[in-house]
Amino acid sequence: MKHIILCGPPASGKSTVGKALAKKLDLPFVDLDVAIEKKAGKLIPSIMAEQGEPAFRDQESAALGEALAGDARIVALGGGALLRAENRRMAEAAGTVVCLQARLDALLARLGESDGQRPLLAGNIREKLPALLEARAEHYRSFPLNIDTTGLEPAEIIWQIQVALGHFRVGGMGRSYDVLVEPAGIDSLGARLRERKLNGPVALVSESNVGPLYAERALKALRAADYQPALITVPAGEAHKTLESIQAIWRGFLQAGLDRKSTVVALGGGVVGDMAGFAAATFMRGCPWVGVPSSLLSMVDASLGGKTGVDLPEGKNLVGAFHPPSLVLADPGLLATLPEPELRSGLAEVLKHGIISDPGLFELCAAGYESVKRDLPAIVRRAMAVKVAFIEADPYERGVRAALNLGHTVGHAVELVSRFELRHGEAIAIGTVVEARLAERLGLAEAGLSEEIGVAFAELGLPTQIPPAMSREAILQAMLVDKKKAAGVVRFALPLAIGKVEIGVPVEDLSMIFE
Repeated sequence: MKHIILCGPPASGKSTVGKALAKKLDLPFVDLDVAIEKKAGKLIPSIMAEQGEPAFRDQESAALGEALAGDARIVALGGGALLRAENRRMAEAAGTVVCLQARLDALLARLGESDGQRPLLAGNIREKLPALLEARAEHYRSFPLNIDTTGLEPAEIIWQIQVALGHFRVGGMGRSYDVLVEPAGIDSLGARLRERKLNGPVALVSESNVGPLYAERALKALRAADYQPALITVPAGEAHKTLESIQAIWRGFLQAGLDRKSTVVALGGGVVGDMAGFAAATFMRGCPWVGVPSSLLSMVDASLGGKTGVDLPEGKNLVGAFHPPSLVLADPGLLATLPEPELRSGLAEVLKHGIISDPGLFELCAAGYESVKRDLPAIVRRAMAVKVAFIEADPYERGVRAALNLGHTVGHAVELVSRFELRHGEAIAIGTVVEARLAERLGLAEAGLSEEIGVAFAELGLPTQIPPAMSREAILQAMLVDKKKAAGVVRFALPLAIGKVEIGVPVEDLSMIFE
């Protein structure tokens, strides 16, 4: 993992944000100015006064080299640290640079009328700061990742950084774990496991479609990190998400010599992640596992949250366990070989995330399929962020996390009755539109919401209506065995508006969904 390096003008929040971000991501924190002062045994104003700015900059370069030499960490820099070309080259080679900025009035408010700790601003700050900002404006603008901190609380800035970098840390189910969006991440799989001190032997569980494409790369990366991996391949498709498949995976674990301290890696879509995670949860009463999702649907939804399980003939995911992974490593490059219908299917969950929590993401998706395809890594990061936020707020789905079930009560029933001829995302698109219409009939949503949502799904090439030939009676029966039923009544998560959902809405007369 690379360092995260914060730069920017004085009072832009580098130290405050850096310290909090390090805590959030469970990484060490280095304030470069503090490190310089500690090594010199004197404050920076004294160094500048006694030795001059060039000598201070030499010390700054040396301290930066030391800070970037170790394991991944958060490093907060002084405002001019990267003006030296050699420093900038060093920083950009060792990590990702995030430039925090703010409007002049905000910076002045944070600094106050005087600040003796900032030698370059000594005297009249209201004159010197604008001049300094003007002199460095082009420098600060030159960094690709810029965040305006004006009016934002540290937590909001931290969240923007995480979304921009695709680096989250999920807690709430015991030990927290990293969720990383990393180009070519599959080729660093072994290194990522070693960083987390995960043990071998390693069982790589994949399926008959994904395995031939990517299993060898994953195995090569594991071997390069001195693991002895064994490949276990299961048939592709929801129809094989059964207890019989789990038994085959367990036997594969035994043949590979796994024990409760060994590691399981799930390489594939949501079906593989659910099954491999459940097999890991139950093998020898639980062993660690890592998710390497290969589909958009699994990247933004199924791989996150620690929900694992299998289907029964009566319904989806009726047998399972909460067993969080030790790492989720999403490589957007794997989406290049994803068939177009599967990519569209995954976008159903992305759009759903926009509906429940991120109107901006909804608008991005509503722009249509071709527009979304142009920047899939950013779509993945933003959609992931929605689910991560809900998981952290409600790890075991006892409250607000139920909002993620929007579209799933009807969607799962439609998917089951179709005998999985409908893809999961296609069923969720149908379910979301139907449930939005239900919200309108119940008076919870303004008229027109279901049409707005339906148009957005249609722009992604997804269905929006229950197939006319599908048995309504069978759909109702499937809904009655849904996990979201309580005290004999099915409870829905229903949209009130784009960005707002109400959970736990009881509906006794399920036939309303067909009106």
